[in-house]
This record gives sequence, structure tokens and C-alpha cells, in this order.
Amino acid sequence: MSGKKIAIALAVIAALVLFFSLDLGRFFTLEALKENRQGLLGYYSDHRLAMVAGFMAIYIVQTALSLPGAAILSLAAGAIFGAVIGTVCAVIAATLGATLSLLVTRYLLRDAVLNRFGPKLELINRELEERGLNYLLFLRLVPVFPFFLINLAAGLTRLPLRTFVIGTLVGIIPGGFVYCNAGASLATITSLGDVASPRVLGSFALLGLFALVPVLYGKMKKAGARDQ
Repeated sequence: MSGKKIAIALAVIAALVLFFSLDLGRFFTLEALKENRQGLLGYYSDHRLAMVAGFMAIYIVQTALSLPGAAILSLAAGAIFGAVIGTVCAVIAATLGATLSLLVTRYLLRDAVLNRFGPKLELINRELEERGLNYLLFLRLVPVFPFFLINLAAGLTRLPLRTFVIGTLVGIIPGGFVYCNAGASLATITSLGDVASPRVLGSFALLGLFALVPVLYGKMKKAGARDQ
């Protein structure tokens, strides 16, 4: 392993150790967000650019390192910036973080990830290589597999980076808006289950099925050609 790869690996390990040793996860809870909302709004009122940049930096790091708290950060985006601006910030930050996660996996942690998650990633891996954008959109829209696991799986394939970025950016917009819109009415939320209701998840599933229509059509066409 080259010196650059070793340095990146050490930086990632240091960030993970720091996060868990300092129990920073206590700030990524619904209770903490409600307690600190007014202070965050006050800071945003006085330092808009710094607040947006700081928030997006935190979201990018959280996503890149697969740390807990993505749902809370999306709620925070809506609570601080409003539903529309919050969605823009959250979606862009999550996409950048996911892209960093893919790059680290692809060029640094490939062997370690295969050893740890290989069997779980096999199906996702094969479909991403064969179906590309459509299957990635399905995975992003339908919460079948964890967000971080999709990033890891994509990093182990030959999926083009451009396809990954587009599929992630487009695919997480509906979910991002749902959480940011809920965050804009933070006082009405008592648990994360209030946001990810069965009705909302069903709507995502329906969108995901639309993304798979071209894939299903292609499979049916190939099956018909073989039968002839």
C-alpha cells in the first residue's frame, strides 16, 4: 500500500475513533436537535454562509464515513434552512459524501470490504454492473438496503462514477424532501417513525418500481428472444 493510501486510511480510522470515543453521536438525536434548534436558527440568522458550509461539511463527513445520524441531519436541514433550501443542501451533501465513500472503497478498502461484506454485496454488485443507472435509482428510492451498503457495493463494481453521482443525486431527492419538509415542522415529530411511515415508504417503493420498468422490459424481451 502506498504512502498516500496509508495516510488516508489513518485519517479515516482517526475520525472514527474520535467520533465514538467522544460520543459525538449524542448530538445526532431528535432530542438534541429540538433542544438546540433555536440556537442553530440564531446562528444561521447571523452567519448564513458559514452555517450552510459547516452543515454541509458535517453531512459530507457523516456520509463518507458511514456514521449514524443521516436522518437527523436531514431533519436539521429542514428545521434550520426550510424545506426547499434544506433539501438542496442535504441532497448535495449526501451525494458528495456517498461519492467519497465510493472512491475510498474503490481505491483503498476494496479487499477489506469484500472480506467483511462480500456475501451481502454479491446481489447488489451483479445488478449494478449489469443494470447501472436504473438499478441504482431503484436502490436509492426503495429502502431495501442501507444507504452506506449501496455506496460500498458500488465501489466494488465498474459502475462509472458519473452514473453513480447522477443516480444518487436524483434517487435521494424524494426521501430528502420528505425528511427536510418534516424538519420544517419539527415540533410535530416525536420519533423518526413519524417521518418514515408505511405510506411514505410505499410511495418510495412505487417510484422505485417505475425506475425498474426499463430493466424488467429488457429481461422480458431477452426471455422472449430465447424462447423463439
